[in-house]
Amino acid sequence: MRTFDLAPLYRSTVGFDRLFSMLDGFESTPGYPPYNIERTGENDYRISVAVAGFGENELSLEAKENTLTIKGAKQVKDEQNGDVLYQGIAARAFERVFQLADYVVVKSAKLENGLLHVDLVREIPEAKKPRQIPIGNGSAKPQVVEAKVAA
Repeated sequence: MRTFDLAPLYRSTVGFDRLFSMLDGFESTPGYPPYNIERTGENDYRISVAVAGFGENELSLEAKENTLTIKGAKQVKDEQNGDVLYQGIAARAFERVFQLADYVVVKSAKLENGLLHVDLVREIPEAKKPRQIPIGNGSAKPQVVEAKVAA
């Protein structure tokens, strides 16, 4: 019997409660930059992307339909104060795309300590929320309510 690792399905989806909604058109995601997805409340999520070396003006976020795209591109600097002996901090351009569930919207984004935090919230419309329906015993007849219009 074969076992499948479904962890890649959870990496780039936020707010999905159904597992098989991502099986259509699933693409593997690259490993740069690393990120975390957290659930901070019942309907609140946070994506934290490690963007060390990038400034606010070098990052862009775009929310379109059910996708969130985070792009980073370093601005080329002609002047250097010396020769780089070892470059361990990646400065390459990247693009990360996250699939968002229905009614999940971006609430805010902030850059602090080399991490880009994107806060998301699921805002379900009132018409889509579950509601309680009272059960009658069948003995009550429908009532007609009369209202007079004030002149």
